Amino acid sequence: MRTNTPARAAAILLALEGVALGVVVFREVVALLQGDTGSVASSVALLVLTLLGAAALVAFAAAVWGGQSWGRSGGTVAQVLILAVAVGAATGAYGDPLLGLLLAVPAVIVLVLLVIASRRAARESASEASD
Repeated sequence: MRTNTPARAAAILLALEGVALGVVVFREVVALLQGDTGSVASSVALLVLTLLGAAALVAFAAAVWGGQSWGRSGGTVAQVLILAVAVGAATGAYGDPLLGLLLAVPAVIVLVLLVIASRRAARESASEASD
């Protein structure tokens, strides 16, 4: 199956999100090595989860680039989770609306691109089946 332009754009943005989480992993490792953590066990757990998230985003990006539907599905779920984090970052006692916005805007863009890519893939699949 041929990958469409919105899917390619979504794949690139998913990969960039994965790279950004990779930078967060690096920062977590530095903080852990410098002893700048309240709990080593919690820091290691957060490090592992962040690394898994980064790897998942890169895998979703590769799958979307290759036209795999599971990549679009996983990428969509990831964007919804990022939006949930953005809402949490923007609200509450220590909320920072600008940080929430910085997290939400790329997630919404990727989410829209993934929906468009999914709809195009469905149309292409239907037209191939009718041929």
